Amino acid sequence: MASQKPILVVAGIGNGTGTGAATAREFAKKGYRVALIARNAEHLEKAALDIRNDGGEAQAFPASEYSYAEIHRVFEEVKKQWPNDQTRVSVWNVGFAVWKPFLETTEEEVKESVNTNIVAAFAFAKESILAFKGQGLDENGARGTLIFTSATAAWRGNITTSAVSAGKHGLKALAQSLNKEFGKQNIHVAHAIIDGVILTDRYKSARPVELHGNEDVRLNPESIAKAYVYLAQQDRSAWTFELDLRPAHEKW
Repeated sequence: MASQKPILVVAGIGNGTGTGAATAREFAKKGYRVALIARNAEHLEKAALDIRNDGGEAQAFPASEYSYAEIHRVFEEVKKQWPNDQTRVSVWNVGFAVWKPFLETTEEEVKESVNTNIVAAFAFAKESILAFKGQGLDENGARGTLIFTSATAAWRGNITTSAVSAGKHGLKALAQSLNKEFGKQNIHVAHAIIDGVILTDRYKSARPVELHGNEDVRLNPESIAKAYVYLAQQDRSAWTFELDLRPAHEKW
């Protein structure tokens, strides 16, 4: 029988060059089995394969959508994949953002922001907390850690951000409510504000080459991932709820 290991469930991988994939790789290095959830099966499998090729354990779990039913199905598949292990960390890294003047923002964009940033996050949180509740305490006194990737728009609206800010405000309110309700059950809930652009393939293609290596002006996905590991390893006497991450020269 394979030895028991903690499981990381991370939703939102993109094309494998951002925060979600970096988080998966970092936790795999720490000995976690990694369950990757996303809608793009091709990118998902490549991210899982990269981890396996690097000596880690990872499995792709494609989701057709981020609905309650589909997220429940995926969490059940994770249990079947590793029946003797426990989900100890969950990361919701899915988001929708649109930057437009208010009068140009469409009904569809508003609905997508709410559905992705709030409704789908509710569904993911529910499955994560249900998994955590039945577990004993780990060495840090936690049954599990749930991390939400968020943005500055969660605490400050601005011009062109009406739709995304409404969604992110809802996400923060969800995280804060869960922290207060389930902290008493030794479940750690954290809200991570990522303030700035992240060094992804999209960033590289859109910005001058001389900016790629300038760590003063953009965030490294790997650095965000290390901060998530830090959150998951905090002991229960000093848990972080909200963590702001931004590059040194970010204007805020």
